[in-house]
Amino acid sequence: MVSSCTINDLRAKDPAIILSFTGGQGFQRRMRVLGIREGKAIHVLTRHPWGGPVVVNIDHRIITIGKGMARHIIVKRK
Repeated sequence: MVSSCTINDLRAKDPAIILSFTGGQGFQRRMRVLGIREGKAIHVLTRHPWGGPVVVNIDHRIITIGKGMARHIIVKRK
């Protein structure tokens, strides 16, 4: 059984693979436009305090994702 979590559950420097999205079609489209797709390797660079955004690295690009959006991205820790 695959142990999955959301990006919000990862600590800084944790590598993971994107499994799926739990948001609606608009959210999924937005993520794919940003290059955040199923099967891609991702890791958290930093987490801003007090519910701030999460900064991730995907395909050697740094992307900032709001905490609310990050909870809809399901990942598997490597």
